[in-house]
Amino acid sequence: MSIKDYLTIVIEGQLFGIEAVSIHDVFYINEMTPVPLAREDVDGVLNLRGRIVTAVCARKRMGMGPRPDSIPNPLAIALEINGDMYALIVDSVSEVMKLDENRFHQPPGNLPPRWSETLKGVYQLENDLLILLEPSGLFEATIIAKAA
Repeated sequence: MSIKDYLTIVIEGQLFGIEAVSIHDVFYINEMTPVPLAREDVDGVLNLRGRIVTAVCARKRMGMGPRPDSIPNPLAIALEINGDMYALIVDSVSEVMKLDENRFHQPPGNLPPRWSETLKGVYQLENDLLILLEPSGLFEATIIAKAA
């Protein structure tokens, strides 16, 4: 049995999870600088304790609708991928759950490309379905665009 901690987040009403060990920080975004000619899902860059961080909107990255005005102050999760720091902008953060990795299910094969490259698996909770995100997959397109 392999138990790991997952931070649960909500994006457009759907419950997602990210392995807690990969998360550096959870914070509200106060100031963000737009980046001209950036990919659609990059909302800008920000300064997080002296580091320049690329802010990626989870809704845009996953092909969801825009953030409603009822969520005025964006919440972000700081993750480090291949030495670069990123902020994933989400609607809300829920809780940390201890999950048995042996109970994960593979994601369905008929998902849209944006979803299939970002999902690690699916976990059946008592009353909900938790979609597990792969942090490197979330930012892969951003990293590729940066390298090009």
